[in-house]
Amino acid sequence: YDGKCVFCRIARREEPGTALLPCEDEDLVCFRDIKPGAPHHYLVVPVKHMGNCKTLKTEHIPLVKRMMEVGKAVLQKNSFTDLSDVRMGFHWPPFCSIAHLHLHVLAPASQLGFFSRIYYRINSYWFIT
Repeated sequence: YDGKCVFCRIARREEPGTALLPCEDEDLVCFRDIKPGAPHHYLVVPVKHMGNCKTLKTEHIPLVKRMMEVGKAVLQKNSFTDLSDVRMGFHWPPFCSIAHLHLHVLAPASQLGFFSRIYYRINSYWFIT
């Protein structure tokens, strides 16, 4: 836990302005992005403080898979069912604003606005899927 990290505080329910969405994984939390790039834009975040995506190692593959499953489940719970029109990924440092691992879940990807299509471009220099 890092008390200076806003995502750590959100995960511990210490930020009353951020509502957590139902999540069936006790090690992860999910909430809406404050600057949505699509009609559905959620962040899936480990409760335990982890650095950005550059700190991921082979042993973190199950965690990332669980993060993706939580993202899909939250979309479905929010009446979005076309999982072929979803974009998920991480901003690559230094392009991530918060140094706590967080998966962006955006849908429908076909409705990303002009700047969002750039900002969340698949496997770009700044965003990896």
